[in-house]
Amino acid sequence: MRMASYTSRTAKSQAAGFSLMELLIVVAILALLIAILLPALGQARHQARRTACAGNLRQVGVAVHMYAEDFAHTIPFGPAGRPVTGSNFYTVTGNVTSLLSLEDGAPVGLGLLLEDYLAHQPTVLFCPGADQPSEAKEQLARVGRAQTQSDFYYRHGSVALLTGKPSVSHIKLSDLGRNSKGQPISALVADVQFLAHSSLAAFQVKTRTSHQRQASNVLFAAGNVKTVSNRNDELTVDVGTSPYGALAQILDMFELADDHR
Repeated sequence: MRMASYTSRTAKSQAAGFSLMELLIVVAILALLIAILLPALGQARHQARRTACAGNLRQVGVAVHMYAEDFAHTIPFGPAGRPVTGSNFYTVTGNVTSLLSLEDGAPVGLGLLLEDYLAHQPTVLFCPGADQPSEAKEQLARVGRAQTQSDFYYRHGSVALLTGKPSVSHIKLSDLGRNSKGQPISALVADVQFLAHSSLAAFQVKTRTSHQRQASNVLFAAGNVKTVSNRNDELTVDVGTSPYGALAQILDMFELADDHR
């Protein structure tokens, strides 16, 4: 009688819940599903940030077109080359292409859009898909007071001069001229993909990249934005410990981007 009672209780217990083996199998299945889904979720997050970044560039494009309508069809232009200082190499590194204001706070490049065209949405000059922590709040707080940089290269916001005022050319939105390969200039703004040795940080030359360097969003003169593959780092500027050729590298990158218009 006792044996029958024990057998009956055991059967009821097994019927009411999982055995240890069944529980382990469920846990293993859940772990497998999580392992499969996590990369997909991570990829979805990166895609969402890349899409948001492209949206920001479209708004920058609208602002550039509005500026051109008000200023005889020219795009925001500048700055003139400035002397290199002991703490700042920006004029020769190419970081000048992402400047919003100079060391004295004067707006330049895309920074010329801030007062009238992007006053209510200045953060569009920063990319949600940046691989480093966002500096939007800190950088925008410095506009008008000190040097400020965005998360985008601006092709016509820079010059290849160390000092002095550049000749005014290739700044008409409807006629930007041709690049060194004879192709029409069309790429205006692109995500920053910039690698620099940590020793250059003291000179305000720092690594800043976007979208895990797998892709770059590019704004073209017509106002359209395309996502261009960067899996081979063809749109990445790597200055190592010698930043002096960076500006030329950035211009080469834009010429590659011209082919994707």
